[in-house]
Amino acid sequence: MAMWIQAQQLQGEALHQMQALYGQHFPIEVRHYLAQWIECQLWDSVELDNPAEEAKAKRLLENLVGELQKKAQLQGGEDGFLLKIKLGHYANQIKSTYDRCPLELVRCIKHILHSEQRLVQEATDSSAGILLSQRHQQINQSFEELRLATQETENELRKLQHSQEYFIIQYQENLRIQAQLSSLSSLPQAERTQRETTLQSKRTTVDAWLTREASTLQKYRLDLSEQHQKTLSLLRKQQTLILEEELIQWKRRQQLAGNGGPHEGGLDVLQSWCEKLADLIWQNRQQIRRCEHLTKQLPLPGPMEELLSKLNADITDIISALVTSTFIIEKQPPQVLKTQTKFAATVRLLVGGKLNVHMNPPQVKAVIVSEQQAKALLKNESTHSESSGEILNNNCVMEYQQATGTLSAHFRSMSLKRIKRSDRRGAESVTEEKFTVLFESQFSVGGNELVFHVKGRVPFIVPDKVLWPQLCDTLDTKYKAEMHSGRGLSEDNMVFLAQKAFTNSSNNPEDSRNMTISWAQFNRESLPGRNFTFWQWFDGVVELMKKHLKPHWNDGAILGFVNKQQAQDMLLSKPNGTFLLRFSDSEIGGITIAWVAENPNKPGERLVWNLLPYTTKDFSIRSLADRISDLNHLLFLYPDRPKDEVFAKYYTPPQCVSLAAKAVDGYVKPQIKQVCGPCLCCCPVRSDTILDPDGDFDLDDTMDVARHVEELLRRPMANQWSSQQS
Repeated sequence: MAMWIQAQQLQGEALHQMQALYGQHFPIEVRHYLAQWIECQLWDSVELDNPAEEAKAKRLLENLVGELQKKAQLQGGEDGFLLKIKLGHYANQIKSTYDRCPLELVRCIKHILHSEQRLVQEATDSSAGILLSQRHQQINQSFEELRLATQETENELRKLQHSQEYFIIQYQENLRIQAQLSSLSSLPQAERTQRETTLQSKRTTVDAWLTREASTLQKYRLDLSEQHQKTLSLLRKQQTLILEEELIQWKRRQQLAGNGGPHEGGLDVLQSWCEKLADLIWQNRQQIRRCEHLTKQLPLPGPMEELLSKLNADITDIISALVTSTFIIEKQPPQVLKTQTKFAATVRLLVGGKLNVHMNPPQVKAVIVSEQQAKALLKNESTHSESSGEILNNNCVMEYQQATGTLSAHFRSMSLKRIKRSDRRGAESVTEEKFTVLFESQFSVGGNELVFHVKGRVPFIVPDKVLWPQLCDTLDTKYKAEMHSGRGLSEDNMVFLAQKAFTNSSNNPEDSRNMTISWAQFNRESLPGRNFTFWQWFDGVVELMKKHLKPHWNDGAILGFVNKQQAQDMLLSKPNGTFLLRFSDSEIGGITIAWVAENPNKPGERLVWNLLPYTTKDFSIRSLADRISDLNHLLFLYPDRPKDEVFAKYYTPPQCVSLAAKAVDGYVKPQIKQVCGPCLCCCPVRSDTILDPDGDFDLDDTMDVARHVEELLRRPMANQWSSQQS
């Protein structure tokens, strides 16, 4: 249904193209009212060019017509009367149109769904591309403004320097005139009077010029200071955009990638921006320092000294923020560290090449600190990194790659030797105690003119509670990543998980949309009647699926997120032998088979049975497909797919081995077969031997038989024959 929701949001030409997909051959109302059902069917599994697939297409047609008729019957009231008639008409129309060519219905719906997906993707890409392009264009435009502003202050600084140099020349000339006037006393009166008049006139002219020029120089300096303030304001704004938006987004993508999200993307564009920032900041800093030098060279009354001091402090703060923020962890250590186990990490300084940090290659040290220590460091409450453990091979020198212009340190073989844990109180477990791998270094910039002590820490922030939809998105991302599949968690799956997490029975997804789930609910408090938490249950499902059942999930063979009551309601409307696969409520990492069959104790009564859950241990002995093949009373995978059609491609080929044949090393390879006994078809049910307390079948007894056969067959053949002959 998610695709249809997105398709309805299309605009303009894309919306017209989507609407044009529908018509008499497939009304848009059918797509709307059966959206969820349509999107859950495996249309792509039908091979359109294979006539043998017509039976599968016929079932899809019949199911679609049935769903449409069911939807029509549900319409009631005055407003629903006309819709009931219309949907019923569409059901008859589709049946008559495709009854003789059901493959054409599949072809039609596949075309519609693929076209919708293409239109939605194009609209999404276009929107994202426009936003990305606009943001990048804004950043590049700001860089051009900064370049022009920096060039303008450079030009003004040169003018100021030339003016000041000429002022000093004239000032020295004024001093020379004064010296000449002082030496006139030794001259005769007549000559002295003549020379004095000339020098006084000249000194008056120079004094007047110096007075005017001093005022002009002071104005130049103030104007230049104001221009630098504006440039620094632009630099701050640009740096905020790059570091607090673009770089933070990259770090957030990196966090999500650690939980199965898409790759965070490269750092090349970010590095180029940061290097441009570094270059412009350094140019402006050098200009401000030259201004300071000019001011000291020719002190003039006014606020220039204080203004330049503040500008210098501001520009130093800006470059400090740039250097410390661009010391990043390019490759994160594992989220879970085990002692005596090697792990790797890579740190990188995005401005290292531009600021020539590599001319004196810095050393990076990795230490492990507690969450409390990390928070104190983040708030600058502590500058000393007291270790909470010992990491081996935790020192590395940063290397500069000329070809890429990157300065980075690659920690390839670190290992956690020991960890110092704090005193735990209450319900907090060892798994809840968090630590941070902290990377530290010291960089010198501008020939040791500036020295920065930098720290890069693993982003690891756990809020006390989050909105349920936020957690659902994360669980869905994690699930799809582990399954290597686009088939994630459906809306129905999310409803099931909400019922489990919040211990409610609501089937309406809107009821949990505004709810929050706390860390305690997520992974501290056990689920009602169980000895495990919500996360332990979900993580167990993920581990089971990715190790043994991934292909079956991707084939759509496992419903999974269905409780026992839901399974019963679904199966009782189907023929005997119909079964489904659902995750166990009572066991971590368990999956059970539920099927509908006659009650052998009450002829005519039908019941839904549940096998004792399988776990990883069971599937390491015999696969799910082979177990389903062994159980002859399982006929149709819900809703109506013959089991061999779904699972046959995963069956292990049968091996026929003669006991008389010579086996490798004198042994015959044993075979294990799943049985469910006593047989439902011919034997009365003995609840005391084959049912668990929840009414599930316990296979331990029957597996004992199989193990006995296995032990027998493992005896050397020669011994077996000798015992038989005797």
